[in-house]
Amino acid sequence: MVKGVSKRVIVVDSPDPTLFEQAIFIIRDGAFSSRNQTQNDVVREAQRIAGMYMKNNVKRRRIRLPAPLYILIGSALTGIAWLIAGLIA
Repeated sequence: MVKGVSKRVIVVDSPDPTLFEQAIFIIRDGAFSSRNQTQNDVVREAQRIAGMYMKNNVKRRRIRLPAPLYILIGSALTGIAWLIAGLIA
């Protein structure tokens, strides 16, 4: 239960909605007056922090190829190497 508490928040939409929908930042009391920052400055900082979190903490999906495809690629590279070696010699 919350009694008599009023906080300012910034809600930033996620750049990748598959992980989370929004990030919520709670603004400190006096944040605007102590540093002469505008509301736009604070919103940009919140967006920057949310973006940095996504870049640093979310692993990219690796493309999984089936094993026969690896065999095909390896055979093709070996064939190309043989062709180059035959042309040089």
